[in-house]
Amino acid sequence: MAPSLAEPFGDFSALTDFVINQGNGVKGLSEMGLEALPKQYIQPLEERMCMTNIIAQESIPIIDMSNWEDPEVVKSICDAASKWGFFQIVNHAVPVEVLENVKEATYRFFGLPAEVKNKYSKEHSSSNNVRFGTSFSPQAEKALEWKDYLSLFYVSEEEASALWPPVCREQVLDYMKKSEVVIKQLLHVLMKGLNVNEIDETKQSLLMGSVRTNLNYYPICPNPELTVGVGRHSDVSTLTILLQDEIGGLFVRGNQGDNWIHIPPIKGSLVINVGDALQIMSNGKYRSVEHRVVANGNKNRISVPIFVNPRPGDMIGPLPEVVENGEKPIYKKVLYSDYVKHFFRKAHDGKKTVEFAEL
Repeated sequence: MAPSLAEPFGDFSALTDFVINQGNGVKGLSEMGLEALPKQYIQPLEERMCMTNIIAQESIPIIDMSNWEDPEVVKSICDAASKWGFFQIVNHAVPVEVLENVKEATYRFFGLPAEVKNKYSKEHSSSNNVRFGTSFSPQAEKALEWKDYLSLFYVSEEEASALWPPVCREQVLDYMKKSEVVIKQLLHVLMKGLNVNEIDETKQSLLMGSVRTNLNYYPICPNPELTVGVGRHSDVSTLTILLQDEIGGLFVRGNQGDNWIHIPPIKGSLVINVGDALQIMSNGKYRSVEHRVVANGNKNRISVPIFVNPRPGDMIGPLPEVVENGEKPIYKKVLYSDYVKHFFRKAHDGKKTVEFAEL
């Protein structure tokens, strides 16, 4: 019997089968025209976005990168990474058409039939480096998140050519390559702020030795106030470079209590945030900050983050230059792959992952 629009998927296994096993994702649920949110997506009250906690008058810094080596710009980048953990950049080196192309490619991928997308699911993908999925960690979550994604871990051009979906492969590769200039500029500036004056090959591979790009799709949601697009979390990356569309919905935790600040979409901009790996390497000088995405009742939203990470086999801990003058380390050295496994083993839970590395 088909699920009714008012009381869809009373049973969890029917929902899992439709959303995960058949590859329909939440996009498939959205397109059924449901009158009510399936109960598996209803978040506990404390995880829902309370609109009274939004600080309307505050916004994260917007930094013009056209003269990125200017001392004022350098200071504003380091200050933003220390105080906010988030900032937006404009007049950067990534051409607008590259950004537009990857947004169009994201819509193309999610517009594919479910059976085609499902070839890239955990059960069917020929590689762990290419993964179509839904929510965050469905096996660990008490309530699911209203998001589908394609995750692409870059190993080589050859592997990308062989394994990445043809409808978005070239556009994602171009976005990653063109973003590398900006990533290196930002890391150069942020390292100077930690007394690391030269990024040699060893440092470079520690900071940006592996790269993952996600294509995220947040379809129109019935009862969006009852669920989340993405729950509260901080990223496990060194840096995240996020392209968002014009819809909005990304919120970052403010500096006081349970207050949240909306990150307004600015055409052509990129949102930059510090990840846990950089917080650990900077011994807490740069902050990786909680953020979340709300669901939307009227419009589909997409975003494309590039996660710039250490390599899985790297040990991460406070950089020697940070603690050489007697500053006490607050983090121990941890194997980066262990840190990432710890993150994915549980539901989104704010900033708790970083406790894994605390002394």
